[in-house]
Amino acid sequence: MSWTEKYAPKRVEEVVGQKKAVEQFLTWYKSWQPRKRAALFHGPAGTGKTSLIEVLGKEKNLEVVEMNASDFRTAQQIREVLGQAMKQKSLFMKRKIFMIDEIDGLASEDRGGTGEIIKIIKESHYPIVLTANNPWNTKLRSLRQYCQLIQFGKVYYWEIIKRLQLICEKEGVKCEKEVLSQLAKRSEGDLRSAINDLETLARAKKQIKLEDLKVLGIRRKETSIFDVLKMIFKTKTAIAAKLSIQNVDKDPQEIFWWIEQNIINEYEKPEEIANAFDMLSRADLFIQRTKIRQNWKYEKYMIDLMTAGVALAKKEMYRKFTRYQYPDKIKFLGMTKVERKEDKEKLLELSKNLHCSTKKIREDFLPFLKIVSKNF
Repeated sequence: MSWTEKYAPKRVEEVVGQKKAVEQFLTWYKSWQPRKRAALFHGPAGTGKTSLIEVLGKEKNLEVVEMNASDFRTAQQIREVLGQAMKQKSLFMKRKIFMIDEIDGLASEDRGGTGEIIKIIKESHYPIVLTANNPWNTKLRSLRQYCQLIQFGKVYYWEIIKRLQLICEKEGVKCEKEVLSQLAKRSEGDLRSAINDLETLARAKKQIKLEDLKVLGIRRKETSIFDVLKMIFKTKTAIAAKLSIQNVDKDPQEIFWWIEQNIINEYEKPEEIANAFDMLSRADLFIQRTKIRQNWKYEKYMIDLMTAGVALAKKEMYRKFTRYQYPDKIKFLGMTKVERKEDKEKLLELSKNLHCSTKKIREDFLPFLKIVSKNF
């Protein structure tokens, strides 16, 4: 069994990086029969379109009937195969859901194919899900009006890394952090591709190093943090701002510091600067909630606020050249790394001797000890 199958989601909420798409689909499915009688999943390969249908089938005990549109050459074939399957009852009296994969690959020589599928959608007693990489293909123009369009975006860089780390732990594979970073970057948001690459490397050895990536070929170009900042500060749309951070090898906290440092370098009007920092302050609240509650659902709101929120804080785009600065926060953390490590070790030692948490010692005991020490 391949790792993509072995570590496929077991529940709907385990579909990685597609929370909005999952919510839209479940709303559509629960309200069936809706006005839009079919759903059209669209987005790049490896983003979970097929996985979502399969895992829903398991959860709801549905019979999932999968077909590929490229197998149909004529309207008659569609009618005979798909039309008949719609009429047949399930062997074990299960409810059904139909998935027609790669609908944009419908044979172009058959002018009646799309019309036949529309007819089946209108008459169907079962939910139908179509998938496509490009929903705006001219062949799908008439089909779109009968479908609920649901977009699957590229999976975020750090979400891919988390998934790869989990697989490494379960498979007993020791993998350098930089290897996981490179695998996530080269996948360009395709989780399936990243898992396949990891499995390829792990077949040969259980300890993967950076030089082992050579077997996978040339690495793809990563997105620079400076390109990310340019996109956030120069764009006029929320979607472009949110997508800008997908393939950068920085975690959200670090990107936050880069944005914080450079707002005043980009924006000039006081109200724009105030609005941008207001968005960042709200994002910071969700960062803290994520850390305290260990609930990663808050990360989405943090990302939206610090990218789209900051991007839309301006009234108009500045066409000037801006020299973006390295964050002071990261400089400070680098300069105090050794000192902070020593402080942490001392706190851990005190924690053992005083039988309380390092947090209590840092917040309650140390300030008191500093005051006492000044009087001696």
